[in-house]
Amino acid sequence: MKYIDLHCDTLMMFAGEQGNLYENTMAVDFTRLKKGNCLAQFFAVWMPDEEGLQEFKKAGLCGALSGELSREEWDDAYIGRLLSCLKDACREHERETALALNWEDLKKNGEAGRMSAFLTLEDGRAVRGSLERLKAFYDQGIRLITLTWNADNCFGRANYRDETPGSRESGLTDFGREAVRYMNELGMIVDASHLSDEGFYDVAAVSRRPFVASHSNARALADCSRNLSDDMIRLLAEKGGVTGLNFAPGFLEEDFYSKESRIERMSAHAKYIVNCGGEEVLALGSDLDGVGGRLEIASPDQMWRLWEALKGAGFTERQIELAARGNAERVIKDVLK
Repeated sequence: MKYIDLHCDTLMMFAGEQGNLYENTMAVDFTRLKKGNCLAQFFAVWMPDEEGLQEFKKAGLCGALSGELSREEWDDAYIGRLLSCLKDACREHERETALALNWEDLKKNGEAGRMSAFLTLEDGRAVRGSLERLKAFYDQGIRLITLTWNADNCFGRANYRDETPGSRESGLTDFGREAVRYMNELGMIVDASHLSDEGFYDVAAVSRRPFVASHSNARALADCSRNLSDDMIRLLAEKGGVTGLNFAPGFLEEDFYSKESRIERMSAHAKYIVNCGGEEVLALGSDLDGVGGRLEIASPDQMWRLWEALKGAGFTERQIELAARGNAERVIKDVLK
């Protein structure tokens, strides 16, 4: 079964001078993506917060980026480094993997037997309230932005675990609303994963094109604020969007602090999401290399286990194909330019 994965965090490990996306000790590389029959992988440029940055430096992952730079300078250098890392890897292995910017690229690559690699930005803080910078990121090849991560930024309020949803003012900022409209115009996918509940509803109200929650599960089965409520799932479906099934233990299990990522729970969330919002709202957003714990599906070459589990849970071949690739393909075709 060919599939499209809307989110992995692999690129962050190559912020230093060395990195091999073709074959490595991370969860995701080109070799295992090919073995897993991946059609397209969305590679996120995750923006570390201050704590994450210090961990990067301690681990020696920053390479030349560890010098005396302001935070904004570091962010720009880091983003540039990771974009170059993926682009260089695609050029080096162009017979197997190619950068994709839109539906036509995805289709062309697939027909040539190549996997497509899409670039995304997880946490839009580097946009800094500037439509010009947003356009610059588009020009560099970024085709999806997860508007916030774990802190508020120019787009709006982030989703904080265990926080009671606040007022409507805790959603998108005025710039965030303007930026969503501009992303629609440019042809960039708006990603509401990590955004506050109020922000999610603001995106739904403002966006004229389908939007996504690239790596979020069902809140009814795992009471994590990063998951989607039933109402959100239904609204996302009405807007033509998708939510990507996340493999993180805390987003699958009832206990947020669980260390077990079980296929049984993935299947349960998938079934719940489809029963709630319909068969066209479910996609895949594994979050591999961004999650810890004991994962029953720990790399792309093991993805077949999920399709078998969905079949065992009563999914039809059509429903499995929609979840694996069809629904994500539709959003790509509807949004990206």
